[in-house]
Amino acid sequence: MNISFKDSFLALLPGHGRRTATSIRRAVNGGAVDEAFRLIDESHAELLDDRQTLQAVESALRHLESGAQAEPTASPEPGDTFIGPLAARLGIRPATLRKWERAGLVRPRRDPRTGYRVYDEAAARDARLAHQLRRGGHLLERIAPLIAQVRAAGGLAPLEDALGDWHHRLTARGRVTPAGAAELETYLRERG
Repeated sequence: MNISFKDSFLALLPGHGRRTATSIRRAVNGGAVDEAFRLIDESHAELLDDRQTLQAVESALRHLESGAQAEPTASPEPGDTFIGPLAARLGIRPATLRKWERAGLVRPRRDPRTGYRVYDEAAARDARLAHQLRRGGHLLERIAPLIAQVRAAGGLAPLEDALGDWHHRLTARGRVTPAGAAELETYLRERG
C-alpha cells in the first residue's frame, strides 16, 4: 500500500487542524521526524486538556443544577446576597470574590445606599461556577470565556446543546487523530 505524503497530510488535518498538520508536514519534509511526533503528542495533550475541561464544566454545571438555592440573607431584594454570606457558602474568602470580579468572572451590582456588592441569582451562579472550575484547577483566563457563554446563553439550560456539540467535536477529533498518525507512520515506513 503506497501512501503519498499528501494523503498522510490530509489524514492529519481533521484531528490536528491545518496549523498543526502544516507544522508536522514541514517537520517531516525537513527531516525532523522527532519534531513531527512531538507536535502530534502536543496535539494529543491539547485534546486531553479539552476533554478534561469539558468534564470539569459538565461536573460544575451538574453541581450547580443540583445545588440548593442560596439561603436567604438580609439584602435589598429577595434572593440577593452580599459578599460575606456568598463567600461563606462557597468556602472562600471575600477577597477571592473581589479578585474574580476584577477578572470579570462575577458581576455583582452595588447597593446604591451602602455601596456594598450585591449578588443576584445570576452573579451567585457565576461565582459558584467559577468556584467549581477553580477547584478543578482551571485558570481564571480559561473560566472567563465560559462564564461569558453562560451569560450570553441566558443561563445553564441553553448551554446543554453547546456542551453536546463540544462533546461530539471532541469525540470526532479523538476518532480521527489516531488514523492520521497511522497514515503518517505508514508513509514514513514506506519512505524508509
